[in-house]
Amino acid sequence: MRAFRAFEGTHIANPKAWLLTVVRNCHLSKQKRLRPELSISELSEETLGTLAAAPLTPEEENLRLEGQRTFESLLGALPFAQREILVMRELEELSYSEIAAVTGVPMGTVMSRIARARSALKDLWMQQQPGVGHGVP
Repeated sequence: MRAFRAFEGTHIANPKAWLLTVVRNCHLSKQKRLRPELSISELSEETLGTLAAAPLTPEEENLRLEGQRTFESLLGALPFAQREILVMRELEELSYSEIAAVTGVPMGTVMSRIARARSALKDLWMQQQPGVGHGVP
């Protein structure tokens, strides 16, 4: 509601980035009062959603849910700063400059955090795979 009240009569070059900045700041201030970390289940429900597609068989739905749980778990294992920026880039599809504007960090920091987050996510995923990265061909 704060965003919509402030939006009226204001010229904003990038409304999506501006709105995400307001939402992020409100969320962070609320989280600081309630708990220190963002719940990954809240994050995934808000940003991932479910894609409308052809009906899945029970087996396909089970595989999809298992994959989603694995992704959420791996994403949740990342440090907050990396997770936040990775979600903005990959799920919200913001540009580097938009992410820099939302988070208030330099674009170089955004790019390095994204690179480190992608690498860390890949490493975590590889550790979950049986026989991968454990000396087994």
